[in-house]
Formats: sequence, C-alpha cells, structure tokens
Amino acid sequence: MQGTKMDTKRVVSADVIKPSVKAEIMRRIAKAEQEHDVKVLFAVESGSRAWGFASPNSDYDVRFIYAHRQEWYLTLDLESKRDVIEYPIVDEIDINGWDVRKALKLLCKSNPSFIEWLHSPIVYVDDGVFAKQVRELLPQVVSSQKGIYHYLHMAQGNYRGYLKQARVPLKKYFYVLRPLLAIMWLERYQQPAPIEFDVLRQLISNNSALDEAISDLVAKKRQSAEKEYGTSIPIINQFIEAELARNLAPVSRHRDPEASFAQLNALFQCTICHPAEKVVA
Repeated sequence: MQGTKMDTKRVVSADVIKPSVKAEIMRRIAKAEQEHDVKVLFAVESGSRAWGFASPNSDYDVRFIYAHRQEWYLTLDLESKRDVIEYPIVDEIDINGWDVRKALKLLCKSNPSFIEWLHSPIVYVDDGVFAKQVRELLPQVVSSQKGIYHYLHMAQGNYRGYLKQARVPLKKYFYVLRPLLAIMWLERYQQPAPIEFDVLRQLISNNSALDEAISDLVAKKRQSAEKEYGTSIPIINQFIEAELARNLAPVSRHRDPEASFAQLNALFQCTICHPAEKVVA
C-alpha cells in the first residue's frame, strides 16, 4: 500500500552557483553542442551541490541529455556510434552527457542516475518538453525494487570500504546515509526518492539524537575540504548497521510491473523529429 506523500518542498543547494561559474558552465554546454552537432535537451547539477552538502572545493558535476539530428539515428552503424559526450575536469567543472536514446533505454531499466538528474534542484538547461514528459512516464516505467537494490549495493560498498575505521572520510558518510534514506523513501512511497538530502532526512526526524548528529556532520562537511577525514560517529554507524541488516533480511517486497518500450519509443521519436527550443534556466 502506498504511503501518504510527505511535503517535498524543493531545497536549493546551500552552495549557490556563482554567476561566473554558471556562465562558464553554459559556455561549455554551448561548446559541446557546436563540437558534436547536437542539441542539449536538459542539463543539471548532479553531485553534492545538488544534494545539499557540498564542500567549498567540491566539483561542479554537470550532467546533460542531448539529441543528434534525426538522420544520425537512421544509419546502419548506429550501434557502433559513441553515445556519450565526456570532457576532462577543468577548474572543478566535471561535465558530460548521454545521448537521448541511451538515456531512455537506461530508464527502461530504472537507471537511478538518470532518475536523479530529472529531480535535481539545480537546472542549467531545460527545453520545457523532454524532462517534463519523462517525469510523467516515471510511474509506468520505473521499478522501485530495482532502485532499492541499487541503493543497497551503494550503501554496502561504501560502508565496508570506508566507514569501519577509527578515522573516516567525511563525505563517505553521505554515500551511505543518502542511499539508505532513499531505500526508506522507495519502500514507503513507491516513488523516486528526492535528490535533496534535507528532504530525505525528514524520514528520520523523529530520532532527535541521530538527527542532531547528522546535522553536525552536514555542517562540518560544508566547511571542510572535499577529502577531509574525521573520527567515526557511533550513533550514525549504529543506524547504518541496523538499516543494512534490515535490508539484507529476506522480505516479501512490492512487485513492480515490467516496463514497456512503447511509451519511451514514442517519446524518443517525438524528441528527434520535433525538437523543442532550448530554455536556459
């Protein structure tokens, strides 16, 4: 049974994107369009700046979806063509994108990265059509169960690899806490989890001691360097271990319907045949 949806008022990252940085990001997006002869449909911030706990020197993780001209897709060698655009990190700006065909095929597999991009609170480019239509299709094509498996694997790996020592990298706490809270969200609402950490934290707001410890951790992370280390936090570790154990126990979970390519094919064809005009956010 789907739970009652809690208030998910959008929370903009505490680290506001500086106008000079945004201008440079927009310049690089335009350059990518020109260099590769594509149109960017949607571009967002995807990392810790969008999640709400960026360090002063965190990268700007810019991700975008793009479309080629229609004839690019009508070729015999389509499967051998490159379907990503990637650039090296320069001046803390990490920018890359996926072709729309790749993005929609991965969406049919409930790819969590693409789903998170669609819910980023920091948007650089939006054509006003593509992302909106994809969001409307999410209930028909996205599997909550696949999302739970993804987030559980992420939490397990980061906890085992980084947080079982006396001194730990602070940012790795968020690479465990955020996916565990996303699992709780998916279990409760059967809907994609919001990207903002402060919204997810509402799920455990009734545990005042844990909430206070996480608040202190967020404040420390926002003031520390990206690779800062600190002492382990017992109350957070206890929560993590309890949630990992709970999720690893055998349970009967909600069974999602199998996704169909029909609606995604229609959206893909509409996108490459009738591209909308780009809107700068």
